[in-house]
Amino acid sequence: MPDSPVARRRRALNPRQSALLAAVRQAGAMTIESLAQRFGVTLQTVRRDVRELEQQGLLARYHGGVRMPVSTVENLGYRQRQTLNAAAKEAIARTVARDVPAGCSLILNIGTTTEAVARALLQHRGLRVITNNLNVAAILSDNPDCEVIIAGGVVRARDRGIVGEATIDFLRQFRVDIALIGISGIETDGTLRDYDVREVKAARTILEQARQVWLCADHSKFGRAAMVEVGHVSALTRVYTDRPPPPPFDALLREADVACVVADALPPR
Repeated sequence: MPDSPVARRRRALNPRQSALLAAVRQAGAMTIESLAQRFGVTLQTVRRDVRELEQQGLLARYHGGVRMPVSTVENLGYRQRQTLNAAAKEAIARTVARDVPAGCSLILNIGTTTEAVARALLQHRGLRVITNNLNVAAILSDNPDCEVIIAGGVVRARDRGIVGEATIDFLRQFRVDIALIGISGIETDGTLRDYDVREVKAARTILEQARQVWLCADHSKFGRAAMVEVGHVSALTRVYTDRPPPPPFDALLREADVACVVADALPPR
């Protein structure tokens, strides 16, 4: 039986290319510079390897870096997203929780990063949290000093997110201190993007109902493509991430006067 095209092309990779592919797969996204340092080769060598891997459909390039290829119309599965960059999400969550004051009102939207933030808020006092994420509600219900308000609407079985027109009408009743939101991707022009139109409509409403908007996004979200526009980085107050954003995102955030907070990667003591 003849080999499949995928089998033939993967067998043709040299050991460094195979290791590079494995490193990006584990991290979700990496800069060209970090790959050169990791493998002890020049930037030109990495770019040549990346170009070949991209031509084979194994990687996708963005400005200054490389990531795993993803669909612009369908997100990764929920269980896969839970484990992807889990340590980075936990570091982001700890840093966000450190900055959330006691006694404030919050909206948390759908996403595995916001769920990590919810876990980090379990010791906070006097919070009032509105959410369209049943997982967030279940997590924070274990905090006896936190009032949790759940949006009405249609529950998505795959991730327990709540969406629909009823959700939007419900969210419009509130004006909160801080919206803590996740996102699927940030384009190089500063556009915030996601996959599900119904989820995006709820996210847009959340942006409108908050005095401050804090985006929680690990490094793999920079340059990641998705189909539906949520908004622009200029609508944000802060971005919490696990690595300094690569160009052009660093300049975009400065120009939009958005504070960028890089999380401490060390585990809590």
